[in-house]
Amino acid sequence: MTGIEALNVHCGYAYATVPELFRGRGLDPGRVENLMMTRRSIGLPCEDPVTNAVNAALPIVAALSDEERASIEVLVTSTESGVDLSKSVASYVHEYLGLSRNCRFFEVKQACYGATGAIQLAAGYLASGISPGAKALVIATDVAVVDEHAEYSEPAAGHGAAAVLVGDEGTILEFDLGAFGNYSYETLDSARPEPTFDIADVDRSLFAYLDCFSNSVADYRSKVDGADFMTTFDHLVMHTPFAGLVKAGHRKLLREHGVRGPGEVAADFERRVAPSLVYPSVVGNLCSGSVYLALASLIDSAPLTEPVRVGLFSYGSGCSSEFFSGITGPAAKDKLATMGIGERLAKRVEIDFDQYLAALAVNKQCLVPVPDRDIDPAGYAPILDRVPDRKEQLLFTGVREYHRQYAWG
Repeated sequence: MTGIEALNVHCGYAYATVPELFRGRGLDPGRVENLMMTRRSIGLPCEDPVTNAVNAALPIVAALSDEERASIEVLVTSTESGVDLSKSVASYVHEYLGLSRNCRFFEVKQACYGATGAIQLAAGYLASGISPGAKALVIATDVAVVDEHAEYSEPAAGHGAAAVLVGDEGTILEFDLGAFGNYSYETLDSARPEPTFDIADVDRSLFAYLDCFSNSVADYRSKVDGADFMTTFDHLVMHTPFAGLVKAGHRKLLREHGVRGPGEVAADFERRVAPSLVYPSVVGNLCSGSVYLALASLIDSAPLTEPVRVGLFSYGSGCSSEFFSGITGPAAKDKLATMGIGERLAKRVEIDFDQYLAALAVNKQCLVPVPDRDIDPAGYAPILDRVPDRKEQLLFTGVREYHRQYAWG
């Protein structure tokens, strides 16, 4: 059955602790607990949206046979961190993954919803049967350029990519085809009007997220006979800008479904939601990869001893949202374990606030188009060389006549 055949996330090589970022920016330490985060992935200047995407997808592609690799007919990158107003990130990713030249590739953008939209369109294409045996590779990839002007959003911003291979064997997640609910409208709760900074209306974003969650679930229930938010879904996976917002969304939905006792709400949260927050709490917001980082967290962290139904909520500022569902279980747990996501997250190198500021100063220019730029990965060897058992991966080395340059290292 159509679904997610393979899943991997790449969240860089470095991290800073959330309390360290609060201390460095002089933020109220009493609000750390609201984020429900302990660490945040930090990008190095030799990483960019292309390297994140390639390094997330490479283990998936490498595990395929030549025939399976050739069956990837669609490659879609989803990003808020485009490097050109015309040329897509996907063109670089296609090249460095060594995919077939008969592959259709392009880029999509709808804030943190984009990857889900691409995955749903890919699932419909594959389920139609017009190209038997075809696969689609969707990669959500972003970098963080937020600074002190983002205030409390800065410590929650993540870095990395999530790669999702869609095909006719939904080992990771078998889609409930046709079971979905959408809710979307125009609002300016968050945007990146220039390459160097993001803007955000925190209150507007919070209310839009909660509004879309309620209404996309309602739309799902209107399409799926007998669907019940409390009993249909064994687990819930949600877009996670920070875990505290997920907790608020869960509480709101339970109250709307008649569950108001604090003990009942807390117990349901621990059982159905908390396993999905293990990875986001040490990575931060991966934008449109966020919900798939949370899915990986659920599969790796929950005791999946039998097939279970998962309800997933994807939200993107601007705003567009979707609630959909699928089946996962022990086979997914076994397959995802081969990616070693938790082990790689644990091997990231801690950097202090001064090192973070030095990286951020360069990272803020990462998406600014210039004719020429030099980035020497050797300058970040003191961090890269400290990552235990780091395998050769793609690194950003600069720009020549507006053409971005990469090397394996």
